[in-house]
Amino acid sequence: MSGAEEREPGGGGPAAASSSAAAASSSSAGLGEAAGPAAAAGPEEPGLLLGGARPHAEPAADPDAPPKKRLKVAGAGGAEGSVKLEERLYSVLCCTVCLDLPKASVYQCTNGHLMCAGCFIHLLADARLKEEQATCPNCRCEISKSLCCRNLAVEKAVSELPSECGFCMRQFPRSLLERHQKEECQDRVTQCKYKRIGCPWQGPYHELTVHEAECTHPTKTGNELMEILDEMDQTHKKEMQLYNSIFSLLSFEKIGYTEVQFRPYRTDDFITRLYYETPRFTVLNQTWVLKARVNDSERNPNLSCKRTLSFQLILKSKISSPMECSFLLLKGPYDDVKINPVIYHFVFTNENNETEYVPLPIIDSVECNKLLAAKNINLRLFIFQIQK
Repeated sequence: MSGAEEREPGGGGPAAASSSAAAASSSSAGLGEAAGPAAAAGPEEPGLLLGGARPHAEPAADPDAPPKKRLKVAGAGGAEGSVKLEERLYSVLCCTVCLDLPKASVYQCTNGHLMCAGCFIHLLADARLKEEQATCPNCRCEISKSLCCRNLAVEKAVSELPSECGFCMRQFPRSLLERHQKEECQDRVTQCKYKRIGCPWQGPYHELTVHEAECTHPTKTGNELMEILDEMDQTHKKEMQLYNSIFSLLSFEKIGYTEVQFRPYRTDDFITRLYYETPRFTVLNQTWVLKARVNDSERNPNLSCKRTLSFQLILKSKISSPMECSFLLLKGPYDDVKINPVIYHFVFTNENNETEYVPLPIIDSVECNKLLAAKNINLRLFIFQIQK
């Protein structure tokens, strides 16, 4: 018996077989016409139901689209989305004053607005100079060291954001960037190991080995090296003089020191000016007072980016003979301000009992703002009486 004459269970003979074959062919033709556009649409289009009906006819951006389609669209734009996320985080976590990402501590006002440590200290210092209450630049609520607190979560988040190396232009998390620039970057600026004998070369680290192999300074004659060393000795001479002076003063018989606290006051002028003064204190059996002023009492020091402090030592006691002294101010035991020690000399008499205003040797304006932002300035004073 041929295949066309075979009967399926429940079949009706050859006629039934031929009619069922015709129906199958017409059905497959109709399905083929419906599947044609779906096949042209690409493999990402969902399959069609029997009869050519589409489960969804909405565009790809529609929120009712099938979950698989939405995942694929999101995956295609993942890189662009991550960049936008970093930019959004940058705008959210940046300082409200300088609009830059904080490099160290982050402070927040009572309403949550963020300020980097430098801008926070600068706001407090400006308010002190203008005799005003410091306020948040965003919401104008009062800010101070007691009202504001650090935001450790933001500090940690900022440390994980990528930042570009200034030498090789590669990106690293901010927490790793400093170590990379100091120790690992092959393009970081470095100096020749023969710098001590006058080699001025500076260049990228990956060229250091080649330069040192070709450097001519190790082959210089003794006379040439002596000239270079003499120039270097001149630069270190002042530092050695300072240390020798300190060691010499420490051998004096009469030495006194005390902790001093500068408190802020205002002058009685029409335009008041800020100045600082300490309570009276006793050193070497004499009564003294210290005064300090900002930017040598210029009219509007708050308008200047450069901030300096100068101080004056005043003898309040009456003395029977001239008193020659050396004195210097250093940072207090609990402060982190950076002050370079400078020794000043003066001969005190009853008629001339005040020194001129001399600079407080602060490293830069940032350190000066730290002092101005504090409620009081705490330093340590040393006085050495010179015996003749």
